[in-house]
Amino acid sequence: MRTHFAPKLVLPVSERDHIRGPANAPVTLVEYGDYQCPYCGLANPIVDAIRRELGDGLRFVFRNFPLTEVHPHAEHAAEIAEAAGAHNKFWEMHDLLYAHQDALDDRHLAEYAASLGVAASAIKSALDQHAYSGRVRE
Repeated sequence: MRTHFAPKLVLPVSERDHIRGPANAPVTLVEYGDYQCPYCGLANPIVDAIRRELGDGLRFVFRNFPLTEVHPHAEHAAEIAEAAGAHNKFWEMHDLLYAHQDALDDRHLAEYAASLGVAASAIKSALDQHAYSGRVRE
């Protein structure tokens, strides 16, 4: 007998999500993550290993969920990830942020963006105006 679990997400996975893997994969893993959360940081390499192991059998979806009460840099890190996503660099930024969880202040976030070729002015503007805060809170 095969067990089937129906999706229960309030907001179904769609093309507006950050997705790695094929849309028709038999398994979808949705992570609500916080770049400053040490537990999310510990989970990240495990998720990467699962992705490698399952290959096209897994669709991985990442949604921002910064816990701002306990992680003061989480909101800006999520906004930077979204800003990088506007330049088709979401996953590169995602990986950088988890690789450098101990340095997520605005100066470092700007350095990471610059290393990906995203203009410093675009990052400063995005942070100053909280241009992606609505998307992060979604």
